[in-house]
Formats: sequence, C-alpha cells, structure tokens
Amino acid sequence: MMAPAVFLLLVWMLVPLSMTLFFSFKKYLPLRGGDLGWVGFENYIRFVTSSSFWPSVQATLTIVGGVLLITVVLGILLALLLDQPMWGQGVVRILVIAPFFVMPTVSALVWKNMFMDPVNGLLAHLWKFFGFAPYEWLSQASLFSVTLIVSWQWLPFATLILLTAIQSLDREQLEAAEIDGAPALAKFFHIILPHLGQAVTIVILIQTIFLLSIFAEIFVTTQGSFGTKTLTYLIFQRVLESQNVGLGSAGGVYAIILANIVAIFLMRIVGKNLDK
Repeated sequence: MMAPAVFLLLVWMLVPLSMTLFFSFKKYLPLRGGDLGWVGFENYIRFVTSSSFWPSVQATLTIVGGVLLITVVLGILLALLLDQPMWGQGVVRILVIAPFFVMPTVSALVWKNMFMDPVNGLLAHLWKFFGFAPYEWLSQASLFSVTLIVSWQWLPFATLILLTAIQSLDREQLEAAEIDGAPALAKFFHIILPHLGQAVTIVILIQTIFLLSIFAEIFVTTQGSFGTKTLTYLIFQRVLESQNVGLGSAGGVYAIILANIVAIFLMRIVGKNLDK
C-alpha cells in the first residue's frame, strides 16, 4: 500500500538528481551558446579548486553548528519555562512558536533593518543609550549575525519538540526526587536531561538537514560577504557569474556529498540515542 507514495517520492528525488549529475559533466551555458558538449570532470575540478570552496564549507559548518548549539540550549531552557504553570500559558506558547511561521526572507529583512542597522536599528539606539558607538553587526560580526538570525527562526521548532518531550516525563520521578531532597540541578541533570536525549537527537537531525541549504538569510543580509558565503550561496554565485549550469551542477553534487557525510556522522554519533 505504500508503493505509490514511495514511487512518487523516488521520482521526485531521482529526476532532479539525475539531471544534476547529467549537467555536471557538460558545459551548458543557456545564455551564451547553450550546450557546448561534454567536459568530463572539468566542472568538478574547477569548483573544488576555487579559492572560495573550502571557506564556504567552513562557513556552512560553522553556521550549522552555531545554530544547533543556540537552539538546543535555549530550547531546553524555554521548554522548562513554558512547562511551568503561569497566567496566559497558551498565549505565551503561541508567541514563542510564532517566529517559526515567518518566511526566512521576511525575518532576515526584519533583523537587518529593524535590529542590526547601524544608524536606525534598535541595537544601535541601545548601544548609544549606554554610551557606545554603533556596531556594524553585518560587517564586523557577520557570521555571528547570520547565525543569530537563523537561530531565531529555528528556536521555536526546537522549543516545541523539547516541550512535548518534557510533558511526557513521568511526574512521579520528579516527585520522588523532591521527597528525597534532590536540588533542582540534580533533578535536571539526572532526570530531565536524560529523558530529553531522543528529542534533542530529533531536533539536531531535522535542523541539520535544512540548515545545510541555508540561502535566503545570507542573500538578504550580507550577500555572501564578510565570510558568510556558504556552499549553497557559492553554487548560486558561480552559476550567476559564469552562467554555467554545468559548474553549478557540479557544486550541487558536492553539496549532496557534504550533506550525506554530515548525516552519516550524526546518525552514528548522535542518532544512537534513538535506540535507547
């Protein structure tokens, strides 16, 4: 009964992948002559020997690692806070989750113009209030700024998954620990945190899959400048500059390889929690 769905999924994935592999071995310039024939591995060699290739891989992994760290840590803290009884709890939860439904382009524009603008941004006025000079966030701390923007988008997702896991915790364990006089930190590290192992694993795996293809936030804010050029943005830039679909396709194959390496690493190291 699953065969039709599996077939459609395979077609949806295999057709673009096959076309990407096909064009990666050709010199195809749609606006400058069209199909110029086979070039073998020339596109792969040009792309990997580019001076921007390894810095883009490093920037990609840095952003992914930073976002995962921020969202997991703050997600656990927010989940613990939202699990406490409070007035207007339902409204607060909706407000916390709301940023996840904002489009990446919109959220990047909001952060760029309303918060990080060195002249009229909220952070600039806050800096001036305390007597400091305005800070050029997107040029002086560009990688951190992009990581912060993406983290703001993905924090609600992590919070929602972790809050669901906390609410499934057996309350009798916490009550028994309180009766035994266990301090709050001991309850967190020995009861709550181990219980969140599988939820944290799910958050890391799902977010990593999407974060490896981050593009919109960088395009809107820095356009790949100041060390924020990720592998996805480099592929876009190479195709835009050279109008060579074959070169971009070769970069796409490298992106697929990187995604699989990261996925295998996470499944072997982090994904072991799913079996516990």
